[in-house]
Amino acid sequence: MLPGSALPAIQVILDIGDLPIGLRTADSGFAGMLQARYAGFVTPGVRPAAEFDIELVSPETMSPDDDLRVTTVAGRWTFERGDFRAEFDPAVRRGHIRQSASPYAIDSVLRIVHTLLLAGTGGFLLHAASGMRNGRALLFAGQSGAGKTTIASLAPNDVTLFSDEVSYVRRLPEGYRSYGTPFTGELAKPGANRSAPVGALYLLVKGGANRIEPVGPAEAVRRLLENILFFARESSPVVQLLQTACEFVSQVSVYRLTFLPDARVWEMIV
Repeated sequence: MLPGSALPAIQVILDIGDLPIGLRTADSGFAGMLQARYAGFVTPGVRPAAEFDIELVSPETMSPDDDLRVTTVAGRWTFERGDFRAEFDPAVRRGHIRQSASPYAIDSVLRIVHTLLLAGTGGFLLHAASGMRNGRALLFAGQSGAGKTTIASLAPNDVTLFSDEVSYVRRLPEGYRSYGTPFTGELAKPGANRSAPVGALYLLVKGGANRIEPVGPAEAVRRLLENILFFARESSPVVQLLQTACEFVSQVSVYRLTFLPDARVWEMIV
């Protein structure tokens, strides 16, 4: 339901990365699930940066085996998978989601929407654990099995966890800033709804010793691109993504972190 449609009665506003998204539903049970699942990020009373009407449908009407597809026609985005179909018009920041009541569906939709909102401003979502230490955000990037959850679970008490799975990065006039997210990995623990300037990016490698090595710009850009969540296939967003990665690497120190699954690795991380 885009502009002009009747609006459901219940609105839940989720403020992730200082980009609030309003979700409207006629189902009180689904609204309650949203409020519980994203409890630390529910922010009533703020003006949403984007709004969606949610239409719940029976799982039997969906095709659970369908892969994710993201397309754009005349500037309007469509993203669909077996358990959801969503449309979003960035010109008016309004959209419609047709999905089963699964929390995994809305979780995926939120990730996609935030990547689209961030893309035009030089920000991104990253496959990375992250946390704040000494007032700086530290990012630990890697694909599945690289050790994101391990490094997060080993963090000492002076680290405020932002995520063990998906980290949120915005480009602001004063530089890059990372935010906590409710998007969880194996720890199944939402991050703190806080933020800090990005201090460093660590590329995770499991090995036989703990060591940190600087990474050159070319490899840093390549590895960063491998870990950015990106769903569009059109040429313009791809070029924009490459520019985003190059600009980030030019401003943020990037290291290769080889580590053992031992808390002593954090003695090297400052």
